[in-house]
Amino acid sequence: MLKIVLIILCAIFSIIVLVITVSSIANFQFNKSVKKEITEFLNFVEYKDEIIQKADLERLPPNVQKWMEYSQVIGKERIKTAYLKQKATMRLKAEQSWMPVEAEQYFKIDEPGFIWKAKIKAAPLVHIVGRDKYDQGQGNMLIKVLSLITVADSKGKEIDQGTLVRYLAEIVWFPSAALSKYIIWEEIDANSAKATMSYKGVTALGVFMFNEKGEVINFIAERYGEFDGKFVLETWSVQMDDYKEFNGIRIPAKGEVIWKLKTGDFSWYHCEVTDIKYNKKDTYR
Repeated sequence: MLKIVLIILCAIFSIIVLVITVSSIANFQFNKSVKKEITEFLNFVEYKDEIIQKADLERLPPNVQKWMEYSQVIGKERIKTAYLKQKATMRLKAEQSWMPVEAEQYFKIDEPGFIWKAKIKAAPLVHIVGRDKYDQGQGNMLIKVLSLITVADSKGKEIDQGTLVRYLAEIVWFPSAALSKYIIWEEIDANSAKATMSYKGVTALGVFMFNEKGEVINFIAERYGEFDGKFVLETWSVQMDDYKEFNGIRIPAKGEVIWKLKTGDFSWYHCEVTDIKYNKKDTYR
């Protein structure tokens, strides 16, 4: 009997070792593929010595100008690319446990886009990798369990709209993007402004809300999300706080992403920016 148990345990151990080995190889290949995408994504960015002047802000609504001044962009180089690191927690359903996330993200601004790469610890010995991309007006979300099993490879007009909205919300991390020609600003009141972004045939709008200091404290928009296997346009909100200075630019370091559904608010992603770099030609680590 003991011999049979030992054989079973050895077999189980061998299977675990095999899965870990195959998963490690798959993770290496995933990272290699994403690195290639990032290289191509950043390949044709033009870095010019453009310094933002106070006069550049004059076409913006007063509350957006106040945000730009608070962010300390005046007298600084216009941001062409950004690279950030995040630590986060996320869940896919309200009843699920929160999962730790390590992520890094690459942005380009003149031709708006991003690549977000994340590793999620779903359970002991079980991880999920994700790559969300918005480039040339098109979005794509790729998710793999154990870096091996593809559970999502989403594309289409709903993903295009969703990733555009995400990009618009995340300009708070590289505020000079608010000066981009593809964003039209309209003041709603002293504490809020509507931003309409149009690029490559896709248009979406979001509302930025400010406090008295000029900090963006919330972003809200209608965004497509996948619920019960269907893409539905729902209200999406990002609450922001804990402003910190990175490389001379003041940005919100923490954020909470919430779907505001008919069944109630679904908070699903909490993130903290731990590092950010601007206009670095070789930012891949």
